[in-house]
Amino acid sequence: MNSAPTAPASPSASTFSQPPIPGLWRRMACWLYEGMLLFGVVFLAGYLFSTLSQTRHALDNRALQQAFLFVVLGIYFTWFWAKGQTLAMKTWHIRVVDRQGAQISQWRALLRYVLSWLWFLPPLAAYTLGLPALEVLVLLFGWIAVWAVLSRFHPQGQFWHDALAGTRLVDARPRAA
Repeated sequence: MNSAPTAPASPSASTFSQPPIPGLWRRMACWLYEGMLLFGVVFLAGYLFSTLSQTRHALDNRALQQAFLFVVLGIYFTWFWAKGQTLAMKTWHIRVVDRQGAQISQWRALLRYVLSWLWFLPPLAAYTLGLPALEVLVLLFGWIAVWAVLSRFHPQGQFWHDALAGTRLVDARPRAA
């Protein structure tokens, strides 16, 4: 038997593997927790807006207040995503990274924020077309469920706004040594 010497194996893709992707239920639980935490952010921002604009009625300056809250939420998410995690993501051990696994830039975080509003476009369109609030609410939860299930069709199980923004959600649990 003639056995030829074998060359050392070159580093394979598995050597430099990406961290695992958190499961859909964990990502959705993080999303729900994020919503609860944002209640405080929105409350404080709304109070600040109402105080500075001297709004006396909730429907006064409504469009301007919604635009203000959109900007405040954009600053919140862009800031924390550029650092890797929001408080809810830290609690659930989820981190946002780029396709190579590196921390994302503020521009990429801003792009992810804008694209994340794709979750809400159909319900917002229905609301502007005058559908009753209850129907819009049902459409909102239905669309969220569809959006979440669509992540199953992405090759890496990511949400589609992450795929479009060039970002990924990864598991950030500490590794056992």
